[in-house]
Amino acid sequence: MTLTVREMRGSEVGLIIEYFFQSTPEYLEILGVDPSRLPAPESWRERFRLDWAQPIEQRTRIAVIWLSDDRPVGFSTADKIAYGEQAHMHLHVTDPGRRNQGYGVECVRRSVGIYFDRLQLKRLFCEPNAFNVAPNRTLQKAGFKYLKTHMTVPGPLNYHQAVTRWVIER
Repeated sequence: MTLTVREMRGSEVGLIIEYFFQSTPEYLEILGVDPSRLPAPESWRERFRLDWAQPIEQRTRIAVIWLSDDRPVGFSTADKIAYGEQAHMHLHVTDPGRRNQGYGVECVRRSVGIYFDRLQLKRLFCEPNAFNVAPNRTLQKAGFKYLKTHMTVPGPLNYHQAVTRWVIER
């Protein structure tokens, strides 16, 4: 098995859109995602296209794709970017057969390196749903430091929920 982690191309953002739209309501609940908040696929694709057209210093998001033997197994995105300072990352294993198999830790470590380099970050945060055990364990194993558990709406796709805030610093 060859694991590749690299910045996602604009032509690959369909992976993100399909992942959310093909997930069951039960799985989205584990993620803390409210299905009614998902943008229309074409609207979402256009947002990505416009963002990818910007210089990296002005982007509102960046995405990293995870490949096993050149087949997508997951992705990570970063948003809430303050270039040169900090950002918030998200992580998703898209292939259900690859979940809880240990791919996440190495993929997260490599993704962190890309975010630090491309965005010139000092720190990177991640706030998964507090009750979603897998990403919380993954972040700890990947070297993130636990900060706190609190109630918030972590992003535009999410409902109000308990999240665990993690950070890794350069």
